[in-house]
Amino acid sequence: MTGALPFAGGPGGVLATYILRRVGLALVTLWLLSVIIFFAGQVLPGDPGRAILGPLAAPSAVHALDNSLGVNRPLLTQYWTWLTGLLHGDLGQSYQFRAPVGPLIRAALVNSIKLGALAFVIVVPLSILGGVVSALNYGRAPDRIISVTGLSATTVPEFVSGIVVLVIFGVELKWFPVSASAGPGASAGSQLYHLILPVIPLVLILFGYIARMTRAGTVEALESDYARTATLKGLKRSVVIRRHVLRNSLLPTITVIATQVGYLIGGLVVVETLFNYNGIGKLIFTAATGKDFPMLEAGVLTIGVVYMVATLIADILYTMLNPRLRLAGSG
Repeated sequence: MTGALPFAGGPGGVLATYILRRVGLALVTLWLLSVIIFFAGQVLPGDPGRAILGPLAAPSAVHALDNSLGVNRPLLTQYWTWLTGLLHGDLGQSYQFRAPVGPLIRAALVNSIKLGALAFVIVVPLSILGGVVSALNYGRAPDRIISVTGLSATTVPEFVSGIVVLVIFGVELKWFPVSASAGPGASAGSQLYHLILPVIPLVLILFGYIARMTRAGTVEALESDYARTATLKGLKRSVVIRRHVLRNSLLPTITVIATQVGYLIGGLVVVETLFNYNGIGKLIFTAATGKDFPMLEAGVLTIGVVYMVATLIADILYTMLNPRLRLAGSG
């Protein structure tokens, strides 16, 4: 046989072993996360029965509802029931909506993916372009302008920039709707129009981070031996940048971008709440304020899964795209 066995050595076997090890670690982390999420939710102040029935409900009615929900049982029993249901795809019943949690989580997750995807396709090319332009003009005015602008945008929290764009473009100028939810049955164009304002804070906070990584990688690549050698051979500067510099400078940027996917889907609590967008961040906030523990636990666990998958993809991409790691692993 001439081909290498999948786990018998060589770059392919090393990569497969690495992926299996990372998946195993992710599963253990996910289990620990489930324990933390469940018990953290149980120690939050408030009574689910009281939150559902209201402050004027009779104590006997509240107690009866708590018994029917199972929140009066021992914590280990509650966790085991929740975990076994989770492994069978049953996320439980929402206390507030009196409906299965699974469909509600899926619908909210789809909405968050729409918002995150729009921000992603805007901020990634814009940030890479800004970082490359900054590096090519290292120490000059364009570099200073892009660096200062990116750093300033990154330090402004989403709720601050979100309120500013909401007041200016939504309330005062009335160019865009103040709510990001277009409503059921809305066309793709209408949904896109409603998402413009909430996308702006996300682009602002991510632009500086990705642009700085791109700038640092490009500056390092421009000063490398292979770039200097290509220049001494008489290649045009544009050819050196396109064939040699960008290929190597964007390697750390790609992994950084992959890790930001988790934030663009699961880290939008502030933006979704501010713009009244029915994403998973707002759903978790609503569940926390309403003591809806099944919804809260399932939502936070979903975000944890998104972050872990994004991080795993980033690690795999970096290993696959970095020849030095592949050669070191196969040596």
